Amino acid sequence: MLFKNARFKRKVSLRILFKMSKIVLYQPDIAGNVGAIIRTCVCFDVELHIIEPCGFPLDMSRVKRAAMDYINHAKIFRHASFEDFFRSEILEKNQRLILATTKGNKSYSEFKFRESDVIMFGKESSGVPENVAASAHHKIFIPMKNQMRSLNIAISCGIILAHSVLI
Repeated sequence: MLFKNARFKRKVSLRILFKMSKIVLYQPDIAGNVGAIIRTCVCFDVELHIIEPCGFPLDMSRVKRAAMDYINHAKIFRHASFEDFFRSEILEKNQRLILATTKGNKSYSEFKFRESDVIMFGKESSGVPENVAASAHHKIFIPMKNQMRSLNIAISCGIILAHSVLI
């Protein structure tokens, strides 16, 4: 896919324009949300990491309804535990873990993302436990109006991912 860059009057690959973050779902509860996030990850060409156990049996038939045929293009990695994920993806690859949380201390729009950032979203029902939150290098949030608590996780993921890869 090519994008016409008006400033330089030449075509450049979208891969050059996108930063390549990764998305991580910590023990997701809802198969439909995972399917929607798979579609988002495919559209931005980013990896999706799922830390198990999930709140549903993680088989592709459960998520395929929302993911549709996008699932055939997805880069999905499953991890048996947070500790396994953290060791293999954060420590060994020297990457930053960014936690998207309602308890964050910096708005996603003010945060300076790096190309190798790994953005984690917690369970829809309860977020992440304290030990997981304490492992994050940074905690970001989406500002809400009208004293609302949070958006759907798939919507939040799309907003933050789009911002992280395009800015």
